[in-house]
Amino acid sequence: MSIITQQNNEQVQEARQWVDPLIAEVSKVVIGQKKLVHRLLTGLLCNGHVLLEGVPGLAKTLTVRTLASAIRTGFQRLQFTPDLLPADLTGTLIYNPRDGEFSTKLGPIFSNLVLADEINRAPAKVQSALLEAMQERQVTIGDKTYPLPDPFLVLATQNPIEQEGTYQLPEAQLDRFMLKVHVGYPTREEERMILDAMATSSPQLNVEAIISPDDIIHARSVVNSIYVDDRVKDYIVSIVWATRDPAACKLKLDGLIRYGASPRATIYLTLAAKAQAFIAGRGYVTPQDVKSIGLDVLRHRIGVTYEAEAESVTTESIVEQIFAALPVP
Repeated sequence: MSIITQQNNEQVQEARQWVDPLIAEVSKVVIGQKKLVHRLLTGLLCNGHVLLEGVPGLAKTLTVRTLASAIRTGFQRLQFTPDLLPADLTGTLIYNPRDGEFSTKLGPIFSNLVLADEINRAPAKVQSALLEAMQERQVTIGDKTYPLPDPFLVLATQNPIEQEGTYQLPEAQLDRFMLKVHVGYPTREEERMILDAMATSSPQLNVEAIISPDDIIHARSVVNSIYVDDRVKDYIVSIVWATRDPAACKLKLDGLIRYGASPRATIYLTLAAKAQAFIAGRGYVTPQDVKSIGLDVLRHRIGVTYEAEAESVTTESIVEQIFAALPVP
């Protein structure tokens, strides 16, 4: 092991001391959903927004609320509805007739962790206002621009099965989400544990705050310093390129991909792989780190054609074929 890698390992071990206690604290309330908790941690460590998709009742909102309670930081839950206005999100100017001047009232988006519940229910104007906040980490009210606090993270949820009263998220906004996570059902054993813990009119949902925003910001600096070998970097680039030119990788996907992943996918895949190494306590990235997080980074960045939809070919199956075809360094 090189000296640089050994130093990285020591830094990671020191900086990640809060990771296991935080996961344990969240697990007091959220039973199962370990993958979901890890993906939310990945978003925190990489300063990347996370979109959660799953049927109702899978503890998406509960997990985000519990994670926010375990961090000594600001938290706002925004229920997105079709009649929501951009000012309800970002804030507005209020006229004061006494002195004839306008004062600014900042909206609920000025917080550290923002839960955008059922994000696909909001109309285009609200999505546009949220897009500026997600990408630029600032909000424009009137003729002034206000920076958002650091850390700032949007954790959004959407229901994939209900279409009435919903708006499809534009591709530009989907691309701003670092991860799109599909939340699945718990196992039979986990569901029995959920029954024992939650089948009461007053379930215990209290958790203690484990870390502060400063701990997260420090951990991000350590994540940025995690070592990525040149062969792993080439592997990441090959994965993203395969979504644009599958024939070059000898993949039989002709006519199935409408557009491939952008360079933002390359950046996010590298950052997310570093976060996986950090959570595992390593100061270097392995190809398995890339494979473990690749589907969540890429599934919403590939557009499939009508022919693919007719043949029931999904973005998930395309990503799985790419990982199976490319040689692992």
